[in-house]
Amino acid sequence: MKLALLSVLAAAAIGAHAHFTMQYIWDNGVDQGQNNFLRVPPNNNPVTDVTSKDLTCNVNGLSGANVQTLSIPAGTNITFEWHQHAQRTGEDAISGGHKGAVQVYVAKAPSTAASFDGQGTVWTKIYSSGLLNAQSQQWATDVVNSNGGKHSVVLPSSLPAGEYLLRAEIIALHVAQSYPGAQFYIGCAQVKITGGGSANPPKIALPGAYKSSDPGITVNIYNNLQSYTAPGGAVWSG
Repeated sequence: MKLALLSVLAAAAIGAHAHFTMQYIWDNGVDQGQNNFLRVPPNNNPVTDVTSKDLTCNVNGLSGANVQTLSIPAGTNITFEWHQHAQRTGEDAISGGHKGAVQVYVAKAPSTAASFDGQGTVWTKIYSSGLLNAQSQQWATDVVNSNGGKHSVVLPSSLPAGEYLLRAEIIALHVAQSYPGAQFYIGCAQVKITGGGSANPPKIALPGAYKSSDPGITVNIYNNLQSYTAPGGAVWSG
């Protein structure tokens, strides 16, 4: 019990100084440059209120009027890259104390991605990774951190052509024993998909689908956790 309490206190101390943001996307292995095609939040603080519109694309993320939109073919491999500060070296990308899940969603804009606020039942989950090894307590965030802040997903080739928001999310659970406690780090990119198919994937609302009582949001990860269920439902494979 004492060991668990010490772990929680240590994680809380780390969490106070190790916030981060999504700062780069890579298109099929090509770095697109810092903050290009991204809706950049005003600071690196997390969102903690699952009912807030900030859960969509972070603070000030409901408009991309001043953001360019990246044209990509269907089936593109997109890599998201996160950092604590505006630097790629000299510190851990997201800090080892931030244990938790990594997820990616897409939402098709009615017209342009830049004018799309991402509200309503429009988001499809295409990637989710959480607790990878219960014995060693390895999390998806550990892999991201060891990979220099990067994680990748292939956009399903069956997505219809058009403009989209890509929403990457890291859920840090080091102080998630009570709500609000889970920290949502969110980055949204604007893309235009060319080619594609005619799929009509299942959709959820963000905010809307996440509840404070979800076992993937309010959870004690230091209590011999053996499994983890991320919020937002199942991944659509495309």
